Amino acid sequence: MLMMSFSIQLLDGAEQFSKFPEYQKGIARSLKQAGSNRAELIKALRHAPTEQTKGMQFLIAYMPGHDCKLLKAEFLLSNVAWAYKARNTYSWAKKVPEDIFLNDILPYAALNERRDNWREDFYKRFSKHVINAKTQIEAIKAVNNAIMREVKVKYSTKRKKPDQSPYESMEQGRASCTGLSILLNSAFRAVGIPSRVVGIPMWTTKRGNHNWVEVWTTEQKRWQFTEYYPDKNGLDHGWLLGDAAKANEHSYYHSIYSSSWKSTGHHFPLVWDMHRKDVPAVNVTRRYVMLGGGIGGESACELRIQYLIGNKRMVVPVSVYQGDVKLMVGESPMPTDDMNRYFSVRVKMGQIYQIAWKDPKTGKAKRLQVTTPKDKAWLVVTLE
Repeated sequence: MLMMSFSIQLLDGAEQFSKFPEYQKGIARSLKQAGSNRAELIKALRHAPTEQTKGMQFLIAYMPGHDCKLLKAEFLLSNVAWAYKARNTYSWAKKVPEDIFLNDILPYAALNERRDNWREDFYKRFSKHVINAKTQIEAIKAVNNAIMREVKVKYSTKRKKPDQSPYESMEQGRASCTGLSILLNSAFRAVGIPSRVVGIPMWTTKRGNHNWVEVWTTEQKRWQFTEYYPDKNGLDHGWLLGDAAKANEHSYYHSIYSSSWKSTGHHFPLVWDMHRKDVPAVNVTRRYVMLGGGIGGESACELRIQYLIGNKRMVVPVSVYQGDVKLMVGESPMPTDDMNRYFSVRVKMGQIYQIAWKDPKTGKAKRLQVTTPKDKAWLVVTLE
């Protein structure tokens, strides 16, 4: 094995790597966080072959803190070696820009799943499915079509946890949309296809979250989505577009995020552990809104709000929200107002909203969730 060609020198208690200075601060941070595992990270950095030096530095520079404390050199060296093997083997992988290779092929994880050493195994499992692929698109389709047969995992709400690692899902034979997406993401990366997990914490159109996968295509030079159960029409087609088109990029809960290894200043909302903020993310909502035909094409619906005590109207302050975004503040109509007058807010058809007010008798804050109709231009909401 070739040794790294650059030197490591001690500076202020942290190793500084002169060949790729853009990673110096990140590596110093990771070594500091590693604690007693520091020697393992240094070993990985020292023993990475010359052509894999940049990849190892990138990987360690942006490693989550808990990984710094736990992952061993053997794990990191194996992961990097098999990632570069895929890059050097497949024609499509050679065409991937280096920054995308580093961020979306090289990493051993997508979210916060258990850190399985899947890279070599998945390379061997899926290489036989892409061996005859002449283009990256053919390789993507081959992996998508083969994965369920290869790993023998099906969607099930009876899975043990949502954020299962590849082998946790394979041991059970079942997984949630998140577990399935982590499996598919790993399979793509194993054969040199850039991939990342994408998700929304809460649909605006119904309760619940969803996760899926994006691949970066060398022909289109952009990200396109697919799922563990792919749409027959190919990339950027699927049932989720109708809901995704109504996402709200200004809302933390109703935005769509893609995962990243490199820090972005934003984090991926892990709905199963909302306190964790160590998975970087990019807000990609606008692209899905446009892809689903949502911009300029949303049908409007009018929320018409009143407050009644008995059969008598009463004025109360009212706020209308979508997720964490306050859309409008006003007052319900007075007893003397025309009965056709309401506190009216223009929103979108077929989406979830929350109405907040204070009970005039008790002063307690109250909240009501409503879903606007998909085929009607208004919804009368009576608060009591």
